[in-house]
Amino acid sequence: MARVKRGVAAHKRHKRLLKSAEGRRGTRSKLIKPAREAQLHAMAYAYAGRKQRKRQMRALWIVRLNAAARQQGLTYGRLISGLKQAGVTLDRKVLADICVRDPITFARIAEVAKAG
Repeated sequence: MARVKRGVAAHKRHKRLLKSAEGRRGTRSKLIKPAREAQLHAMAYAYAGRKQRKRQMRALWIVRLNAAARQQGLTYGRLISGLKQAGVTLDRKVLADICVRDPITFARIAEVAKAG
């Protein structure tokens, strides 16, 4: 059976790795082993970051809603509770967008929450 030489495949894999490592400092962008290690860390951080972004956005929406609710004489908790009792099914993302872009509409929603 013929001998398989893997130099071409390894070279292609190394080139792809070094291409993704462009912009890193020092040997992390030049040598294979440090570049591979840096890439593994980068991918792990990217994965975790995608989860953290969701938490951070929800926290931002809540902060914005709390500030807007307090301008209407409510707290965030009372706003959410009142909207649930009134049967309003807008989520925090949409509510935060409304309070930033259209304060008049948010004032009406706050009135519904006060009544509900």
